Amino acid sequence: MVSLVSRTLPCPIFLENLETKKIVLVHGEGFGAWCWYKTMSLLEEAGLSPIALDLAGSGIDHNDVNRITTLEEYSKPLMNYLESLAEDEKVILVGHSCGGASISYALERYPKKITKAVFVSATMVKDGQRPFDVFSEELASADVFLQESQFWCMVMEKTNRLLVSHLINSRSKDCTSIKDIALAAVSMRPIPLAPIMEKLSLTAENYGAVRRFFVQALDDRMLSPDVQEKLVRDNPPNGVFKIKGSDHCPFFSKPQSLNKILLEIAQV
Repeated sequence: MVSLVSRTLPCPIFLENLETKKIVLVHGEGFGAWCWYKTMSLLEEAGLSPIALDLAGSGIDHNDVNRITTLEEYSKPLMNYLESLAEDEKVILVGHSCGGASISYALERYPKKITKAVFVSATMVKDGQRPFDVFSEELASADVFLQESQFWCMVMEKTNRLLVSHLINSRSKDCTSIKDIALAAVSMRPIPLAPIMEKLSLTAENYGAVRRFFVQALDDRMLSPDVQEKLVRDNPPNGVFKIKGSDHCPFFSKPQSLNKILLEIAQV
């Protein structure tokens, strides 16, 4: 396993040597494809072909969040996209936060269509583990988690920027700009809780066949650096990158650093 800190020097891009130029961006809980707008722009400028998807009940997807009861249902837009790829077509998957569970599920289902998977301060779970288990050491119990999630949903429904700012400031260091907090305030949606309580079944033959990389956000107070380190120790990826000064949302707070890392991984 290689551990790297995001560098300040630009990394040369050799597009002709890439396995694939397609990078699929998968959002975390409450977010949608919209949260990747900076990353999309930077990757396109570099000559890559990014696509950001809305998971079920997220962004502009019209599914009722209350009717989503499994990780399979929640991840269906991603599964449909992978299913639609040509037989010889491959992509790089990038998942943020609980989106890590969806890309893990995709690795198990479609390993031959995925060349690499990138977990951005994400739930990189092991076989038999729930996404919720990643947070369990920082929360007193599942009941506490549900209470906090319900409060988060209430905030999103009211789309009150001040409350969102307060919540982000209390749960993850306030690196994200006021403008992006305002965007989150009017765009985030309630999250389906059942999928993050579901145990994943992951095999070495499928999930384990794809190269994984983990991006640590070193000022993250939602998924703390200690928890991120534990994820890496318990389920070692092929490489670890670290972003200094980033809160839980590096696509907002450190988009250039995240973009550089994605470009490096694309060229591995």
